[in-house]
Amino acid sequence: MPYLNVTEVESGVTSLAAAFPTADLIELPEPTFEGRTCHALRISTHPTEPKPAVVLIGGAHAREWGSCEILVNFAADLLHAHAGGTGLAYGGTSFTSAQVRTVLEELDVVVFPLVNPDGRRYSQTVEALWRRNRNPAQSGGNPAAVGVDLNRNYDHLFDYRTAFHPSAPVRVSDDPANPDQVYQGPEPFSEPEPRNVRWLLDRFARTRWFVDVHSYSQKMLYVWGDDQNQSVDPAKNFRNPLFDGKRGLKDGLVYAEFIEEGDADDSAVLAERFCEALKGVRGKEYTPEQAFDLYPTCGTSDDYVYARHILSDREEEKILAFTVEWGTDFQPLWPEMKKIVLEVDAGLVQFCLTALA
Repeated sequence: MPYLNVTEVESGVTSLAAAFPTADLIELPEPTFEGRTCHALRISTHPTEPKPAVVLIGGAHAREWGSCEILVNFAADLLHAHAGGTGLAYGGTSFTSAQVRTVLEELDVVVFPLVNPDGRRYSQTVEALWRRNRNPAQSGGNPAAVGVDLNRNYDHLFDYRTAFHPSAPVRVSDDPANPDQVYQGPEPFSEPEPRNVRWLLDRFARTRWFVDVHSYSQKMLYVWGDDQNQSVDPAKNFRNPLFDGKRGLKDGLVYAEFIEEGDADDSAVLAERFCEALKGVRGKEYTPEQAFDLYPTCGTSDDYVYARHILSDREEEKILAFTVEWGTDFQPLWPEMKKIVLEVDAGLVQFCLTALA
């Protein structure tokens, strides 16, 4: 199977929903700029009973083609194994039929494989390394300024010029023609694609875990991405304007982002177990680490998702949030990508089981 085009990703999702009673098709409410409607799957037994949920998304960055294949294959593997009463085997990592059954009986597994179909189509047919969506609203007619980096468009420290130290190497821009394609958009959630992700989280109000699948660097990242973690001083947090202009430096002396110690420990364990299961497939070493260790970010899905319980005036579930960075290339040759799919899917199955432990 070569890389899937946009139509094939959608067909894969809708076909799984039609074939398995344990899969429900979810239509996302907001069409893309080019008019595409996106779909997700809920995989679960007893779907009318709300259960703790894990939400998995992919395909936000157009050029990272394999993320969609990882998630479509993950959904298909769970559904086929559960229906057949079998386990799952990924190279040297395997799971029993009882473990597969546990995942479907105790979790709502929500899989949204293709957040950015417009961008994927453009990447696969016109410009392979295109990263953003295809919204031309801020481009001024410049083809190089079309689109928004969807993983900079979430509502977390969006005003980066105020929030971060001037010397912080935060990877974001307010220039639509930024050559690194990290333009954040005119305001948080200006784009329909992140609004669809937000809607999905609102719909599954018992979401406890979130994974955004990207490439590349062979890492499993956990929050925070804006600065180093610390669990000592709650006053040092993203809401506190006293620390504006001080975030994003690696010295750890001026500022570090507060996270409850239990959340930091649980996140590290989930990331470690993911990497261990992935390594068992064919020996590849992925690194579990805090997102900030890769580079400082803002407006990303994982930091926004974890911050929701802090910002909400309602009682919301706390969501531990992660970003997978698979592989060492955006578009590996397909024989290698097939192996990466198996590795990451093994890691995701183990992630679900560890979450339930």
